[in-house]
Amino acid sequence: MPKPLRTSRRTWSAAWAVLCAAGVAATAVLNASPAPEPQPEKHEEPVSAECAEYIADIETELAKAEEEGKDDGVLAFTRISAGADDCSDELRDHFGGDR
Repeated sequence: MPKPLRTSRRTWSAAWAVLCAAGVAATAVLNASPAPEPQPEKHEEPVSAECAEYIADIETELAKAEEEGKDDGVLAFTRISAGADDCSDELRDHFGGDR
C-alpha cells in the first residue's frame, strides 16, 4: 500500500488563499460588468375578432374542464377553417407562453 502524501499546513493555507483570491477577483469582475439592457415593453396590438372568439372558446372549454374535475393540465383543441387567422402569437400572449 503506498504511503499517503503528507502536505504541510502552509501548502493547504496557500491553496486556500489562492482560491479565495480567485473568488474575490471573479466576484469583482462580475460586479463591474454592465447590467443587461431592459427588455422593451411589448405594445399590445388589437386582437382580431376571429382570434378573440377562439380565445373565448378556449377559456370556456378550460372552465368546463375545471368544473368537471378534468383539470389535469392537458387539453387539446383543433380548428379547421380555410383561411383562418393564425392566432398562435395571440394565444401565446394571452395564456402566458412568453415565460
